Amino acid sequence: MNDGGFIDMINSAFGGAVTTLIGAFTGRLMWHSGEVKLGNRRFFGKELLWEIPVAVGMALIGEAAARYIGLSQPVSTGFVATLAYLGPRGAEALLTTWIGRRKP
Repeated sequence: MNDGGFIDMINSAFGGAVTTLIGAFTGRLMWHSGEVKLGNRRFFGKELLWEIPVAVGMALIGEAAARYIGLSQPVSTGFVATLAYLGPRGAEALLTTWIGRRKP
């Protein structure tokens, strides 16, 4: 029996790609829910459809970045969910800051 936790269970049942996508969709859903709570959008509106390509894109970007910096499962799934929550603009700001700090 695997005692690794929820992410390891999902990873074992569906594989790493699905686990990464679940993390990305969860991150975008958390962001979307915050926007709903603030009254900026309805929960079931056309805006929700635009979150699908954003989540898939952030899954690809997040997985590549996680591999680049050497994160393993389940940390990489959490990293993907965080980047998906931030979205493309937030991830760009984060990476720009990180790259700026690495320059001598």
